[in-house]
Amino acid sequence: MAAKKKIIFLIQCEDRKGILAATSTWFYSRGYNILHCQQHTDNIEGRYFMRIELDMQDLKTTRKELEDDFSLFAQEYHLSWECHYSDYLARMAIMVSKTSHCLYDLMTRKNEGELQCEISLIISNHPDLEAVANQFRIPFYYLPVTSETKQSQEEKVQSLLKRFDIDLVVLARYMQILSPEFTHAWQGKVINIHHGFLPAFQGANPYRRAYERGVKMIGATAHYASEDLDQGPIIEQDVVRVNHELSPDGLRDVGKDVERRVLARAVQAHLESRIIIWNNRTIVFNVER
Repeated sequence: MAAKKKIIFLIQCEDRKGILAATSTWFYSRGYNILHCQQHTDNIEGRYFMRIELDMQDLKTTRKELEDDFSLFAQEYHLSWECHYSDYLARMAIMVSKTSHCLYDLMTRKNEGELQCEISLIISNHPDLEAVANQFRIPFYYLPVTSETKQSQEEKVQSLLKRFDIDLVVLARYMQILSPEFTHAWQGKVINIHHGFLPAFQGANPYRRAYERGVKMIGATAHYASEDLDQGPIIEQDVVRVNHELSPDGLRDVGKDVERRVLARAVQAHLESRIIIWNNRTIVFNVER
């Protein structure tokens, strides 16, 4: 049975009485069936967040007319909002360096239908993973970078993203720091993954240093990229308990598995329009499967 097509609204505003009732009434008055409604109130910040799924079969106007009409309602109630459509396949670019585990995982999940998107291209600062891209028949672009060529390399990256009409960039262990200009231009549209040892084990060979310190947990964090290294809004995290029996290579294998899972869950949440960003935080709504 084909999945029902949905219109998804992500809404946030200052918390006050009557927002849920007013919004629900607005959609009801225009003939929309609300399939699912989730809400969250941050009592500390005084902020209200809502995710509403509508049945797309009830859409009797153009999508632009719906959004223009809702924008008038949003202005009246001072709402910040986004509108997404489940039948639209986001176009995704993956950026990598030499490590392949997250890249393989994303492409496999996409091919199996777990990630609803198009992987339009792969960009790397090393040529090592071209064979992986060829295996999945995805265009591969090798753009080497040094400290002297960083600006021109990022300009080439930006040109490719524009050429392929990219909606989301995933840094699948791309071992380069993006410039503030790049992250600002793609705010909320670049997802990064890093091992959970940061900041204690930054730099080269973190698993060796984790082994030397006798760590008892290995984790990973997926977040939106920002100007501050690894300080962007967190989307997903996970940890696995380990013990002294694991070698540095064993810790690395466990870490790779956690990174794969965490990155995939973060990308899936973004593609399913389940994330609202507020300041440097995210509200991530879960869905029943």
